Amino acid sequence: MDDTETIERCRAGEIEAFGQLVRKYQSHAIGHAATLLGNLPDALDAVQDAFVAAYRALERFDTSRRFYPWLYTILRNRCYKMLAARQKRSAADFGEVQIFSPAAGEACTSESAAVEHVLREVSPEDRELLTLKHVDGLTYDELAVWLGIPAGTVMSRLYHARRRFRERFIAVQDEQFERIDE
Repeated sequence: MDDTETIERCRAGEIEAFGQLVRKYQSHAIGHAATLLGNLPDALDAVQDAFVAAYRALERFDTSRRFYPWLYTILRNRCYKMLAARQKRSAADFGEVQIFSPAAGEACTSESAAVEHVLREVSPEDRELLTLKHVDGLTYDELAVWLGIPAGTVMSRLYHARRRFRERFIAVQDEQFERIDE
């Protein structure tokens, strides 16, 4: 059954039908939230809040659109609210979430560890763009829809995010070489 049929069933009063959408998109949503928030407990809270908000707003959902980008917008807003509240309390802790996990049987290389380190250091906005583009493989047009901004703006922001990432990555690599030389 496709998402539109499931949504129509929900609108017709079949509350259980929404569970199909949750099961279909929950792990993807948790991954995105964990990337933005840096820890699993907050990610789980954000995902739960986003699904509840989506269910409550389902009557307003335009079924000519895809469901997950709409849900992602809700989830993204929840994550940024949580980040803002957290920044008032303390700096973000990314210690428990691994953004890139090596394939089964592969060891974590120093380069992948450096990538993880730099992704933890860049802004949540840069981290979001970089992971949606390079991990999830979204196109510029898909990013524009998901983020609610023009494709040209996506290209510009992604260009600057890559530049900032590259500069920080080079600095981290240089720091590692300096430690080796000592």
